[in-house]
Amino acid sequence: MPELPEAETIVRGLRRAVVGRTIASARVIRPDVLRQPLATFRRNVKGRRITSVERRGKNVVHVLDDGSVVAVNLGMTGRLLPFPGPPKGSRRPRHAAVIVRFQDGSVLVFDDVRRFGTVEALPGDVWARRSDGMGPEPLDPSLRSPRLHASLATSRTPVRSWLLDQRRIAGVGNIYAAEALYLAGIHPQRPANRVTRAEARGLLRSLRTVLRAAIDHGGTTIRDYRDAEGGSGAYARKLYVYGCEGEPCRRCGTSIRRVVFSNRSAFYCPSCQS
Repeated sequence: MPELPEAETIVRGLRRAVVGRTIASARVIRPDVLRQPLATFRRNVKGRRITSVERRGKNVVHVLDDGSVVAVNLGMTGRLLPFPGPPKGSRRPRHAAVIVRFQDGSVLVFDDVRRFGTVEALPGDVWARRSDGMGPEPLDPSLRSPRLHASLATSRTPVRSWLLDQRRIAGVGNIYAAEALYLAGIHPQRPANRVTRAEARGLLRSLRTVLRAAIDHGGTTIRDYRDAEGGSGAYARKLYVYGCEGEPCRRCGTSIRRVVFSNRSAFYCPSCQS
């Protein structure tokens, strides 16, 4: 599932491709990706100009000229692909769910194999309230380690699960939670309220290190993720523990282990993480 670095990479690519363009029409091929009536979506976007493309957590947010937004959650396999004109032949996405056509003839396609992603056009105040329900951005300089520690201290849930809760902190998924916990030396099943102040400081530092590095490499492609140009993310070869079960730890040589809890796999080094 695309996480913060993948969404950020897509946003940066889309800014070059769609900002300033006016929506002529929206064709919805798979209505099940919409979180609102089809007629409402079409009415809310037609004739609107995209003024910016932003990211909130794992969401790609197209800001329109009337202050409303088109919010896209990529789900597990969603992709946002811009084209200078209607794609044809081998370039045509095989699982297009929504096709937005701009007045200059260019096209933006939301392609989603499994259709767990969502698209909706919302008034600005509605989106603001939804955004307020999400946790802080881990890369926001205003997030300091005492705040992170205070929030961790209120929960007995395993710290890996805590990191995946978008109400606690926005944008972190299973890949980068595993990597950050490894760098911070914290076992993924340790209760969140047993993370010390010093460890919370290290965890925030590790989160930022991993997320920034992943953004610099265009995200992580395990299977389906592609950026706005259709390219793969290059961070997979940098991973310390995620997907590395049985491989030697880069620090100590101990075999990386996998444990499943809350229906999700977690990867860790039994020697380096406690």
